[in-house]
Amino acid sequence: MPRDRDEPPAVRVYTVCDESKYLVVRNVPSLGCGDDLANLFGTYGAVEECKPMDAEDCEPYTDVFFIKFSQVSNARFAKRKLDESVFLGNRLQVTYAPHFESLLDTKEKLEVRRKEVLGRIKSSASRPEGTSQYSLAQGPSSGSHHHQMNSNKREYVKTIHASHIEDPRFSHVPSNKDYFPSESMNATVKLVREKLDKIQSGGDNSDAAAASKKPRVDNRRRI
Repeated sequence: MPRDRDEPPAVRVYTVCDESKYLVVRNVPSLGCGDDLANLFGTYGAVEECKPMDAEDCEPYTDVFFIKFSQVSNARFAKRKLDESVFLGNRLQVTYAPHFESLLDTKEKLEVRRKEVLGRIKSSASRPEGTSQYSLAQGPSSGSHHHQMNSNKREYVKTIHASHIEDPRFSHVPSNKDYFPSESMNATVKLVREKLDKIQSGGDNSDAAAASKKPRVDNRRRI
């Protein structure tokens, strides 16, 4: 049953049984444009037959055409693109016509769909899960690499510490002993140590005095 021209198309889900390589095109202008219609549908696949259906009821000044594609996929593509499209001023109404199928056509259609489904299943099964597999594959190696870097760092620190202890150049000298073999150099070191002690003691005393001293209020008049 054809729908009204101003009626919006209803949302419908098509199964493999509803789809077909046979199409019925309604609301075609009665201008003898069968060849133009065949060329339009032929851009989406090989068209085996395109003829008017005079026995079908239609609107005044319009015709109904029967179109047969060689493959169901081409008919599916043409219906999706040309349904509700404008052709010579009229909006086409394209529907599937599975009732024109023979037993061989139906068997061929189901076999094609079975192969398509099997191909999709195989491709999805053989496709690697990129992110998850990459993270799982890289996770242990990156963790072991990080652990190896930490162990190498600890060994390096231990080696440096041991070399400092064993090397006499890094040994600590008390303040009451001479560090250099020259007496003048030892005297200079002693003088520097004394000055540092005085500065440190003076800094502690100045901090205590500053803490105990009260802030002085300046009562002078400012000009």
